Amino acid sequence: MIKIHLKPKKEESLRRFHPWVFSGAIQFIEGKPDEGDLVAVYAADKSFLAIGHYQIGSIAVRILSFADVLIADDFWLEKVNAAYQLRVTAGLIHVDNNTFRLIHGEGDNLPGLIVDVYGDTAVMQAHSVGMHYVRKTLAEAIVKCVPGVQNVYYKSETTLPFKAALEPENGFLMGKNKAGHTTLEHGLQFQVDWLKGQKTGFFIDQRENRALLEQYAKGKTVLNMFCYTGGFSVYAMRGGAKLVHSVDSSAKAIELTDQNVALNFPGDARHASFAEDAFRYLNANKNQYDLIILDPPAFAKHRDAVRNALKGYKRLNAKGIEQVKPGGVIFTFSCSQVISKEQFRLAVFSAAAETGRNVRILHQLTQPVDHPVNIYHPEGEYLKGLVLYVE
Repeated sequence: MIKIHLKPKKEESLRRFHPWVFSGAIQFIEGKPDEGDLVAVYAADKSFLAIGHYQIGSIAVRILSFADVLIADDFWLEKVNAAYQLRVTAGLIHVDNNTFRLIHGEGDNLPGLIVDVYGDTAVMQAHSVGMHYVRKTLAEAIVKCVPGVQNVYYKSETTLPFKAALEPENGFLMGKNKAGHTTLEHGLQFQVDWLKGQKTGFFIDQRENRALLEQYAKGKTVLNMFCYTGGFSVYAMRGGAKLVHSVDSSAKAIELTDQNVALNFPGDARHASFAEDAFRYLNANKNQYDLIILDPPAFAKHRDAVRNALKGYKRLNAKGIEQVKPGGVIFTFSCSQVISKEQFRLAVFSAAAETGRNVRILHQLTQPVDHPVNIYHPEGEYLKGLVLYVE
């Protein structure tokens, strides 16, 4: 196996079990690794540190094991089974919920891999070349470990490093060719389009936050901004909302929202949807809503965009706080990994101060149990949310 030797004192993060080796920490490499190869990592004193996948870029190695073990079929089977058992322990898998994230990258000690389960189908995304190479082995492990899963769809055309020149194709690794699926989340039905939808087809990470919103919805007029598939809208309706408006700039998102509302509440006149720019809509609808959800796409996907992203969060939240009715509630989120909880909270604080309204925090929200955060990899805590009470 190719050996990577670190500079003096650069092994400290690995001694603390952080799962990344940065390229700047490398002293020299014995051999010529190709992207995706398994490599062993050694400290400057030649002591063994870890085994991982080599890749080109600032993160040079994603660690798979801090023990000197054989990375073969049994290794992957054990990792997938451990991830599944965590979800069983958390009580996620039951008769009215067959939608969950099975593998969450570093959070499940499988960096570079995402797997979401929708009933009998698992959707896999590789974010590293190493995981791409073992995709078929992983698919077999998933079907063995997860009862009821028969199909594994591979969706990595847009997530693999473009410089690797792999030319991956999306498609089924196991099972039958299915274009989509109706899945269950807390007893509610949702259409999942893993072929054309964003990410793996559905944003599972907001499941528990949607359930919390349901508790606040009774008798309320609700605005779901950036609605995408309408998850928050459907939960608000089950919670007894008086009126629910879903807004997204994408006509396709509005179509998905309308389908999901019709699946659960056919012919229900409480819901209406609008393909509209968020700020234009908010500007035109002051004091109409008791409950507003602000769940935008990531404003910053890399550190160079943080400053502008924070301005965007401040502007959006100021507009939401300004427009909500007195005594109203706002659910506001950031899914940008490079934005910290502190930065997001400061942006919302600044927005509230700008409006001059009295605002209190009712809940501080994060990602659910099937998106675990490796305690040695705090960067994995990407979803931040606040529930605000606005007087």
